[in-house]
Amino acid sequence: MSTAAPEHHAPDAYADPYAVDTTDDYWPAPANPYLDTDYLLAPPNPAERLSYTIDPRDRHRLDLHAALTTAGIPPRPEDRDAIDQLSALPAGINATLQRWLHHTA
Repeated sequence: MSTAAPEHHAPDAYADPYAVDTTDDYWPAPANPYLDTDYLLAPPNPAERLSYTIDPRDRHRLDLHAALTTAGIPPRPEDRDAIDQLSALPAGINATLQRWLHHTA
C-alpha cells in the first residue's frame, strides 16, 4: 500500500490565496452611490399594536427562558418538561426563580 504524496512540479506553483487581480472589476458600482440605505426605523406607533393577551403560564415560560439565557444557561430541548412544570407554578415563585437567575448572571 502506498501513500499518495502531493506533487510539486515547480517551486513557484504555490497559489497565494491573498493575491488579488485588481484589473478586473468584481463588484459592480452602486446605482446611486450617494443614496444612504442605512437609516433608523421610525418608533413604533402604540395605536397600531396588536392586542393579544398571553396566558400567564406562557408568559412565565417565556420569562424563564429569557432569564436562563441571560444567566448563561441556554435551555436545551430536553429541558422543556422541567420548564413547563416550573412555568405552572404561581407568579410569586416564578418571580423568585427569575430573581435568583438574574443574580447569578
